[in-house]
This record gives sequence, structure tokens and C-alpha cells, in this order.
Amino acid sequence: MNVELRVNGFSYIASFPDRDIKDIHLPLLHRLTQLFKQKQREHQQRLVVFLAAPPGIGKSTLTEFWQILAKQDTELQDFQGLPMDGFHHYNSYLDEHHLRGRKGAPDTYNLELLKEYLAELQKPQATWPAYDRNLHDPVQDAIEVTAPIVVIEGNWLLLQEAGWQDLINRCDYSIFIAGDINNLKQRLVSRKMKGGLSKEDAERFFEKSDGPNVMRVLERSHQADLMLMMQEDGSYLIHQPRA
Repeated sequence: MNVELRVNGFSYIASFPDRDIKDIHLPLLHRLTQLFKQKQREHQQRLVVFLAAPPGIGKSTLTEFWQILAKQDTELQDFQGLPMDGFHHYNSYLDEHHLRGRKGAPDTYNLELLKEYLAELQKPQATWPAYDRNLHDPVQDAIEVTAPIVVIEGNWLLLQEAGWQDLINRCDYSIFIAGDINNLKQRLVSRKMKGGLSKEDAERFFEKSDGPNVMRVLERSHQADLMLMMQEDGSYLIHQPRA
């Protein structure tokens, strides 16, 4: 299926194999709908899903696609993607603590603020911060949370490190997507070049920032309820699913 998506302010055509839609995406969305219905019987407002993966996987693209699939199937509940980017520390904080060059690493996020927002998600009129790519800073309460199922996507949601490992208690269902390091490098370098960097600068950025982050996510994340592996062509395989 080819579908036009708008992610991070840019519109483009994304392609998803029909096999993946039939065998992975739709079964997952139906599973999450059933989990939401079970939670409703317990008088809870929303189902909270964590989608964790290293940089370069295309988490925002995937959650946008899931939202479209859910709207096309009357048996599915509405989904809403909530990116973790809005929890970056402000650049003023990063500069003060000499962290700007490492932006994207766990210590460049406001973890305590993320925990506060997660705790508020069950309220009917919850909000969520967004990352303004013109300001390059977060904007608080920029997103109104309206859907019964929310998919929070980010690199560090399942990180098994102090402070971060407590986040798992805030989610009802977790998904982790892994990928080959060489494939992810190619995707991330290409992304930076499209943003205006030379190939040499893009590769240097990968070695300094994106590369270490990719390995940290792959090596130090909790096992999730659903484990997927992204292939070189962008398709997925189910990988070591939890029983």
C-alpha cells in the first residue's frame, strides 16, 4: 500500500508491503483494540502503548500509518501517536550543561517531566508537549490527547537504566523494533544529507551521536511484548515475541 503521510511537517509517499499489513499491522491494531476494551471494563480512560526503537527506524512514519489504518477499519479504535521529542531539555539548559552536542541522548531529555505527563494521560483532557522544529525547542501542552489508544514513540522508552527503567510501569503494551546497524547508518546519513549536510559531515555526526545512540538502544532496552525486526527494504519480521 502506498499512502501519503505528513510527518514532522513534511508530506511524502510511504510504501508498506501488503504482507506486513495483513500479518503484522492489522493483527497488532486489533490486539490493541481488544486490550483497550478490557481496560474500559476496568474504568480506565486510555490504553498506553510504548513504541521504542533506535534512530532511523521510522517510528513517526509507522505510528502515522497505524492511525490511517485504524480510521479505515470500523472495528478498530482510533489511535494517536505521541512523540517523545517534546521532552527534550530546552537548548538553554543543554548549553548551560554542555549537552547541546549530545542532543538526543537520554540525559538530554527531561525524564521527570515525561513521568508527570504519563501520569496525567488517563485524564479526559490530557495534553502532550511537541517539539518545534523551527525553534528547535519543546512547546508544552501543544498536543491535545483525544484518542482512546495512544502510541508513545521514542528511542529510550524501554531503556534499562536508572530512572528510565521505571517507565515500563506506565504502559499497557510495549513494542520494540530492532534493525541492522549498517542499514540504520545508511538511513540516518541519508536523512542528514537531505537536511543539507555533506556526506562527510553526516557520517561524522553518525559516529559522534546517532551511532552510539543506536547501539545503546539496541543493547540496553527491555524485551517488549512485541519484538519486530526491520529489514533492509523497510518491511518487518516478528522477532522473538514474548509468549
